[in-house]
Amino acid sequence: MQRISAFAETAALMGDPARANMLFALMDGRALTAGELARFAGVTPQTASGHLARLAEAGMIAPAAQGRHRYFRLASSGVAQMVESVMSVAEELSRRPLPVTGPRDAGLRRARTCYDHLAGELAVAIAGRMAERGQLVLGHDGAALTGAGVALLGELGVAEAALDAPCRACLDWSERRPHLAGAPATALYRHFVARSWVRPRQGTRALEVTRAGEAALARWFGIAL
Repeated sequence: MQRISAFAETAALMGDPARANMLFALMDGRALTAGELARFAGVTPQTASGHLARLAEAGMIAPAAQGRHRYFRLASSGVAQMVESVMSVAEELSRRPLPVTGPRDAGLRRARTCYDHLAGELAVAIAGRMAERGQLVLGHDGAALTGAGVALLGELGVAEAALDAPCRACLDWSERRPHLAGAPATALYRHFVARSWVRPRQGTRALEVTRAGEAALARWFGIAL
């Protein structure tokens, strides 16, 4: 009964449009101030403070003070995965006719961040190709790197410590197929950024795939977006 109560409380928290907008704004992994989140949600600072307090009390966001400012970020990758999954299911259940699923912005559909890892066409293509090559066991309910997958990412330059950690599947909002999440996926995303294979687009979750990134995708994964 306690688990059902916690489930209902979590669903109610996400059911408010202002709080839903705040959670969505934090999906790119950044920490934002209460004022920034208030503007994104379209509410007054006073109203935003109340919403943020409830989200923090529920453990969905984590506040942190730096200097005179107080910042908020998603509390964990698990919260991010929940938000992404709810967004996907919400569009599936919507009765409004939509020409496409997920974001209408082509850049967001092509490549974006899902909290701390890659998402969109790029991430789904990587996961799919690795699964085809026997480097990844992937399903909607789980994921695991095989020995071949560990070898590939190690050769690519992904930190060895991350490859020993568990990974999981995350249902992609726009593609409706799973992409890779967990510590290996986080390390892979950071490697892409460090090598300038993808470049974050300011003010959005979208990522620009560079020429160097296109060449790397073709070389390492046999992918041409």
